[in-house]
Amino acid sequence: MTHIDAGAELDPVHPVPLPASPSGRAQGLSAAEVARRVARGEVNDVPVRSSRSVREIVRANVFTRFNAIIGVLWLIMLFVAPFQDSLFGYVILANTGIGIIQEWRAKKTLDSLAVIGEAKPTVRRDGVGAEVSTSQIVLGDLIEIGPGDKIVVDGACVEADGLEIDESLLTGEADPVVKQPGDEVMSGSFVVAGGGAFTATKVGREAYAAQLAEEASRFTLVQSELRTGISTILKYVTWMMIPSAIGLVITQLVVKQNDFKGSVARTVGGIVPMVPEGLVLLTSVAFAIGVIRLGRQQCLVQELPAIEGLARVDTVCLDKTGTLTEGGMDVTEVRPLGGSDESYVRKVLGSLGESDPRPNASLKAIIDAYPDSEDWRCTESLPFSSARKYSGATFSEGNGEASTWLLGAPDVLLSDGDPALAETERLNEAGMRVLLLTRATKELDDPAVTEGAKPTALIVLEQRLRPDAADTLRYFAEQDVQAKVISGDNAVSVGAVAGKLGLSGAVVDARQLPTEQAEMARSLDEGTVFGRVTPQQKRDMVGALQSNGHTVAMTGDGVNDVLALKDADIGVSMGSGSEATRAVAQIVLLNNSFATLPSVVAEGRRVIGNITRVATLFLVKTVYSVLLAILVVCWQVEYPFLPRHLTLLSTLTIGVPAFFLALAPNKERARPNFVRRVMRYSIPGGVIAAVATFVSYLIARHHYTGTGALAAETSAATLTLFLISMWVLAIVARPYTWWRITLVATMGGAFLLVLVVPWLQNFFALKLVGVTMPWIAVGIAAVAAVALELTWRWVDRRFPA
Repeated sequence: MTHIDAGAELDPVHPVPLPASPSGRAQGLSAAEVARRVARGEVNDVPVRSSRSVREIVRANVFTRFNAIIGVLWLIMLFVAPFQDSLFGYVILANTGIGIIQEWRAKKTLDSLAVIGEAKPTVRRDGVGAEVSTSQIVLGDLIEIGPGDKIVVDGACVEADGLEIDESLLTGEADPVVKQPGDEVMSGSFVVAGGGAFTATKVGREAYAAQLAEEASRFTLVQSELRTGISTILKYVTWMMIPSAIGLVITQLVVKQNDFKGSVARTVGGIVPMVPEGLVLLTSVAFAIGVIRLGRQQCLVQELPAIEGLARVDTVCLDKTGTLTEGGMDVTEVRPLGGSDESYVRKVLGSLGESDPRPNASLKAIIDAYPDSEDWRCTESLPFSSARKYSGATFSEGNGEASTWLLGAPDVLLSDGDPALAETERLNEAGMRVLLLTRATKELDDPAVTEGAKPTALIVLEQRLRPDAADTLRYFAEQDVQAKVISGDNAVSVGAVAGKLGLSGAVVDARQLPTEQAEMARSLDEGTVFGRVTPQQKRDMVGALQSNGHTVAMTGDGVNDVLALKDADIGVSMGSGSEATRAVAQIVLLNNSFATLPSVVAEGRRVIGNITRVATLFLVKTVYSVLLAILVVCWQVEYPFLPRHLTLLSTLTIGVPAFFLALAPNKERARPNFVRRVMRYSIPGGVIAAVATFVSYLIARHHYTGTGALAAETSAATLTLFLISMWVLAIVARPYTWWRITLVATMGGAFLLVLVVPWLQNFFALKLVGVTMPWIAVGIAAVAAVALELTWRWVDRRFPA
């Protein structure tokens, strides 16, 4: 291993040389030095990942624009009207409380999962390496790194052994940077090859990239099409509310010259239902419950909109190793080439295994099969890189001779037409993984080291298929989600593995893929399995699929997957994957089970499909409330409802049903244009409800006279509006199941109970007078229901989603 004189390395703040062993290997800080730096506050105090604090959760749920409007109106009603007319305020309190509790539960789930999935860097102290949490790193700590490790703090390289670091997430530069002792390493980058150690020079919030990482991984309920769409709707609702509310206030307080308290009550009764306050709350609750459900399956959602995003996915790019196959492999046989001695080959393989301090899965299988040769000594090593597809080492053999060996992909190390390639092809077709051992004639650091190398042996490895992979792939096929297997391994071998799992389709060698994005996108649509894919190609392939209109999820666990995971719409990492992949992925499967993915997809579809469904209920109410206010102003009559009436209607036709509908199973794939799809039903539905209700109200005004006429008119109008709202609920609840029918019937029964129980009649000021007008109200509601059915069917044909 290459290193500098550790004794000359100085602490970045306090110029005391770091202790070194007699061999010159840096020992790191002593326990006493660590304690002193902790006391001085020189610790990496940036949280690894944090959900919102309880204070932030309370603030986000309580201090909203619409809560402020409802709160002011509620205070007014507490002073001027009976208790029944201020019920809407208590409903808001209950809803807000539910939202806070559910989000707090989601926070606890996220925080506990984040601790499980937290990376543990290896820190060398007193000459001994030990894993610590990132928050326990202190200034001047010596941190060991290897392939897949993320650089967690800024530092200076002390030891380097073929160390290559990818800084693309910070600088945008795609090519890995070779690091030598003394070079700067930046937090947020990650190791792609080799190993080494660096001294922490900036910890905590001093490291800029650490600040970015903390902010990027913070629990969020924003930046999703669903919530953006709801915000857009609420913005327009606010603008509609203002003139409608002003007109209503003037009409009820000035024009009609009613008694003050009655006018205020009916004015508030007109304004309150314009606010779709429950829609925002229900979205938050649905997301929070989604996090809790997935948390029970050991699925860490690093960014909440990822639940929604995965539901919109139509293409899943799967890395074979660690996703379709388990991480481990077994060596099944070694086939010497060109008359090589098998016992000598075994010695070479054992020494190659020992030369790499951080072996990949293939090399681990070789290490397990062949012990190290004690009389061989490694003088130089070349770690495995996904880009070059091979590793290597130079040895001083027991007899004093020197030899250089390469181990990697046969089709990369061999020239076209080599006889060994035909044998490799046959093994690949059987689903085996094959590595080639070659003896190089050039120096290891020579760029053309592969030229003239002599093939020595084929190493045949058997991959362990994940038992749940076939069922998961079948699920995606049933859900119209395309699966693309993208791997750095030989295409034929990957195709054989995919075939064993029931995945059919064209097998493509990625080296033959076009580089132009549009042509690549066409090739990707036609193929299913892609082998010999480089890390940069994985990224290009994700971009090509996205350019063709696909929503792409990428799964992976290795360093070579990081760039593609970052660029994909949704990145999914295995919990056992490299630290770098876990850092950039939006979803981490802590149980390393590919079979968890269908649950995540299903949860996202449930959230989006159901919120789209119940949003129609809320916005129909908003539309008919605004239009009723406008009609009341134009006709200059009393507003037909008191707050208690609309509280009853909202609870039975929206609040309670929406809660159950929002949490119901829903397997429909999420579609774009949320605002358009919701408003195309809500606007005509709200207009029909408002017109029918107002017609019923005007007829009742002509029908009833004398004392108590206004109460009778209000009751008739309430009956019409309730029946129309119930029909809207009945349409939204389709397709029917036993519990949906029970839900609708229960809401109807509850309203009937209010109409027949005397004290409930008095409490809600609802009493149907006579027989004629109530039946007219029912008839108008029936006509409106037919109009709703016809209009919504026409909308489906004229404005398809």
